Amino acid sequence: MREDGTVIDNGRLVLAGAPIGQAGDVSPRLREALETADVVAAEDTRRLRRLVSDLGAEIRGRVVSYYDANEIARAAELLQVLQEGKTVLIITDAGMPGVSDPGYRLTHLAVEAGIKVTSLPGPSAVTTALAVSGLPSDRFCFEGFPPRKPGERARKLSALAEEERTMVFFEAPHRLQVALAAMAEAFGADRRAAVCRELTKTYEEVRRGGLGELAEWAANGVKGEITVVVAGHVPQALPPVIEDLVAEVARREETGVPKKQAIVDVAKLAGIPKRDLYDAVHRG
Repeated sequence: MREDGTVIDNGRLVLAGAPIGQAGDVSPRLREALETADVVAAEDTRRLRRLVSDLGAEIRGRVVSYYDANEIARAAELLQVLQEGKTVLIITDAGMPGVSDPGYRLTHLAVEAGIKVTSLPGPSAVTTALAVSGLPSDRFCFEGFPPRKPGERARKLSALAEEERTMVFFEAPHRLQVALAAMAEAFGADRRAAVCRELTKTYEEVRRGGLGELAEWAANGVKGEITVVVAGHVPQALPPVIEDLVAEVARREETGVPKKQAIVDVAKLAGIPKRDLYDAVHRG
């Protein structure tokens, strides 16, 4: 990047959203980009070639592997390709690169080097699960995979106990029951949640309920790709100050409302037992 902040006219990095279950969800733009990119960096080259075959497309550029174990070394290599003025397309097994999948490191290097970074938006298990969960979607956060070790998982979830946004997690099917039980412990067994399994695929299933109920269900074993959506914490309203309620009873009395009726009405509005307010009024 030049000192004035302008982007150098060289290569282009394309982050391609891959279908999470159905090849038919591929956009015409993604198909064209796969065929024309100089280099296609794939999390799994075999799955990429299967997708291309399903599309009846043909990759003309070079295909390289780009997964967790080689991401750091490969990112440096691909940066050189970009600096030569070529187009590199990153595609992962499903969803968007960089979202719990390889992609961030090369994106960061490309941005720092002033190389243009763009995206071909596509399906995402995060937003798809959020949309079908039936839980509030106006504010949410993505928390990725919960830690595997019990102590770390408990600490992580405990820190999220008062998170007010809807939370989205990924989890492996063989760890789902343990994760849901830990969430029930941290958030409460009645906290509403949805387990979304095999989204967009033939055996798609969305199971909704309290975390405790879902943990019991998952004990029977679950298969497939899993996304868990959990409702955020709802803060409890602070209890009204009793002196304010006593004053409200007095104000109503001044307008002609009998004291007994004023106590009943104010206690009901405040959500407290009328006996508590009765005692406070007569203590005053």
